[in-house]
Amino acid sequence: MTTNPYQQPSDPAKRKSAAVTDGADRAAARAMLKAIGFDDDALAKPIIGVGTTWIETMPCNINQRDLAKHVKVGIQKAGGTPMEFNTISVSDGVSMGTEGMKGSLVSREIIADSIELACMGHSFDAVVMLVGCDKTIPGAIMALGRLGIPGLVLYNGSIAAGRYDNRDMTVQDVFEAIGAHNKGTIDDDELLRIENAACPGAGACGGQFTANTMAMVAEFLGLSPVDLNGIPATDPAKGPAAEDAGKMIMKLVRDGLMPRDIVDRRAIDNAVASVAATGGSTNAVMHILAIAREFDVPFTIDEFDTIAERTPIVADIKPGGRYVAVDLYNAGGPGLVMRELLKGGKIDGTAPTVDGRTLQQIADDVKETPGQQVIVPIETPLKATGGLAILRGNLSPEGSVVKLAGHERLLHRGPARIFDREEEAFAAVKAGAIKEGDVVVIRYEGPAGGPGMREMLHVTAAIVGEGIGDDVALITDGRFSGATHGLMVGHVAPEAYRGGPIAVIREGDIIVLDVEKRELNVELSDEEIASRLASWTRPEPNYRTGVLAKYATLVSSASEGAVTLPNL
Repeated sequence: MTTNPYQQPSDPAKRKSAAVTDGADRAAARAMLKAIGFDDDALAKPIIGVGTTWIETMPCNINQRDLAKHVKVGIQKAGGTPMEFNTISVSDGVSMGTEGMKGSLVSREIIADSIELACMGHSFDAVVMLVGCDKTIPGAIMALGRLGIPGLVLYNGSIAAGRYDNRDMTVQDVFEAIGAHNKGTIDDDELLRIENAACPGAGACGGQFTANTMAMVAEFLGLSPVDLNGIPATDPAKGPAAEDAGKMIMKLVRDGLMPRDIVDRRAIDNAVASVAATGGSTNAVMHILAIAREFDVPFTIDEFDTIAERTPIVADIKPGGRYVAVDLYNAGGPGLVMRELLKGGKIDGTAPTVDGRTLQQIADDVKETPGQQVIVPIETPLKATGGLAILRGNLSPEGSVVKLAGHERLLHRGPARIFDREEEAFAAVKAGAIKEGDVVVIRYEGPAGGPGMREMLHVTAAIVGEGIGDDVALITDGRFSGATHGLMVGHVAPEAYRGGPIAVIREGDIIVLDVEKRELNVELSDEEIASRLASWTRPEPNYRTGVLAKYATLVSSASEGAVTLPNL
């Protein structure tokens, strides 16, 4: 006799999905799900969303369809029913230097929103998010902060290092080679050889750029399984790791453990320390601010400086160091960073993670490769303080971010060279119009003014490639790629479009960047700045319709994470 599915007791772990699948009233929903292959047995189990950010526009996420299959097998073996869905992604590397780059930061909000809607709309009992390129990681974590269901994020892994001229390469080297090509240092053939060598296959950009920085942030937050996350994209172990992640989410479902049970102030502090200790991307500042907001953890931009100042750099990773992310994995993985920071009392080892261990237990379990040089002892750090600092002053009253890893300069005084678009600055660099001592100012590229707060790697890498990276500074209300290095200050707030002082700097004004004093100033009196601002007129918006126009009206300051806020 056939069992009547309407009369079966609901699995206790179906805390959300029972509303969709259980009882005679849900026959229509069940009929539609049966049309795509789910039977009564499958619908009686907890339903787990398996989200990908797969897109055929970059290597960073290209392996996620395959990994999703492994995650689904793990879920099925552990007694759940997986349902796959996807969201968007925008490639920072491909769109860099174009109008399309304005879509990158905007995509973080859309990724978070779409994950939230997919999980809520289909009453998933939990979710595993496969993440890769930069904004997919914070977007997924932000969504987990909103959803009252168990969840974890699994990084699809870093790209392998490219090889050229007997050295490891990343896409950073290509951007810098463009600058060298513009100067005439290398010819077309060599640039093409570098282009062909730098990115050998699937995986996110290979240094401690934004993707790998945020993958480590996810681990230190406790939302990614450390032993699974860092496995490189093309490593044969990545598939079995994805299957293990599927099994792991089912334990979280049975235990009822939610992301908000894991992410608290300890986790946020630990995440910031991981960025500082590895010379990570300045983009982490706005992403962690946004994550803290979604998890209702009070946290301000100035606290980044406090944590970074007490956290030594222990990772010798590009762009400031010698090695790439695959080297970190081969050395022993992020557990080595945890171990060194715990030795120095720089993080809280009691913080929990999705695999059931604390950070201290992960550090205790780490297996270090003998002779590795990627992570150094905290007793002999690469630098005594972390890889970023927060600057304030009459040019950035709400704060700005400077990256300290990869250069030694802490002071620069020079004349402003003013550009109201990234393209104008790049053209000036290419034409050799930027001279030693200059301060390149790129404005109206902030969250609302761009809109979208483009990254400036096209310009910053060209400056380095031209051979003047040690002699100029750059400030912007836009942001930087994690691959940027040199004395560069981004996230200047308030931004120009919203009447920040950066809007009224004039060509030749003297700007002083003093890292030790944590100051970014223009040598003008308060009265002169006020007078200029009184006569300043906001330019017309670049977009009046569509997603960028909507984003510009809703986005907060970079100093608050550049999150979109309801206009209630």
